[in-house]
Amino acid sequence: MTTQMIILNGGSSSGKSGIVRCLQAVLPDPWLAFGCDSFVDSLPARMQASDEGITFAADGGVNVGADFRTLEAAWTEGIVAMARAGARIIVDDVFLGGAASQQRWQKALGRLAVLWVGVRCESTVAAGREIARGDRVPGMAASQADVVHEGVLYDLEVDTTHTESLLCARTIAAHVS
Repeated sequence: MTTQMIILNGGSSSGKSGIVRCLQAVLPDPWLAFGCDSFVDSLPARMQASDEGITFAADGGVNVGADFRTLEAAWTEGIVAMARAGARIIVDDVFLGGAASQQRWQKALGRLAVLWVGVRCESTVAAGREIARGDRVPGMAASQADVVHEGVLYDLEVDTTHTESLLCARTIAAHVS
């Protein structure tokens, strides 16, 4: 079956966005990219610091509320609809709920052919990237590095601790059918 979607899961600053850009460059067909950061940025400002939306704790923790989950489900369904309509899609996500987050995607995906990719990075390296980015709450990378992978099943895993995005993308591309 032809791969219709690639879903990358990893903690903040693990290197997912760089891999996505490289995947778009090395894959022979055009692939659309969607990331959870873009989704969060698209939320109304009032939801970006609300118990019903999303909040970021001083220690890097992330909490989401009911309104966030409702809009996230609609976003997910919209991405899946594009894949069903023939677009090839790469998703850059952070499974804060581990296996439960993957299960939400699986429910929406149905029988679409998906390549599940875990993007790992040692927490100290991700924390350094987080500081360099300057757009994250300090501690987010370290707090997410392992928890996002708990109970999640992958077809493939890459580790960006010492491997560049392009090499990771080529490894992933070799598994796309």
